[in-house]
Amino acid sequence: MKFLLEVDLDSTDWDEGTTVQELERILRYWGGNLRHCEISPGDGQPLYDSGHQEVGRWTVTAE
Repeated sequence: MKFLLEVDLDSTDWDEGTTVQELERILRYWGGNLRHCEISPGDGQPLYDSGHQEVGRWTVTAE
């Protein structure tokens, strides 16, 4: 099984400083929220930035 967290940086209008802040926020929020999620193949959720724009997704795959 693999846990994948992907953020599409090309789809954002973040600058260099904002990118680091947004990634820190995403990792903090979703890291803390995982205790409420199923962790088995096929599970996942979209990831949002502080402006509530979808910027990626976390997923669990069988391989």
